[in-house]
Amino acid sequence: MNTATYEAAAGAQVFGYVLVLVVGVVLVAGLLWAFRLGFKVRRREPAPPRPEEQPKMPPTGPVRETSEMREPHEVPRTEDGDERLTPHQLGNVGSRRAEDQQRPRWSPGSSGSFGGGGGGHT
Repeated sequence: MNTATYEAAAGAQVFGYVLVLVVGVVLVAGLLWAFRLGFKVRRREPAPPRPEEQPKMPPTGPVRETSEMREPHEVPRTEDGDERLTPHQLGNVGSRRAEDQQRPRWSPGSSGSFGGGGGGHT
C-alpha cells in the first residue's frame, strides 16, 4: 500500500465522523423544536378545573343504580304472502320489564363455559 491509499482511507473515516456528528446535531435540534412546540400547545390549552369547579353530589345523596331483567318486545311478523319487513319498517325494537326477575344460572350438570372441561348435558 502506498501513502495515497492511507490518506484516502483517513479522509473517508473523517467524513464518516463528521456525518455522524451532523446527523446527531440535527436530531437534537429537532427534539428541541418538538419540545418547544409541545410547550406552546400546552400553554394554549385550558387549565384543569379548580376544586370549586368540580362536580358536586346532588342534595338528595348519591344516585342509586337499579338492576332488572329485561326482555325484548316481539318482532312484528308479516302476514302470509306479504313482503318481508325491512329494518327501517321495524323501527327500534324496545324492551320491557321481565316477569321473572331471577338471574339465569347454569343448569346442574353443565360445564358452565365453553371448553370448561365438564361433562355437559349427555
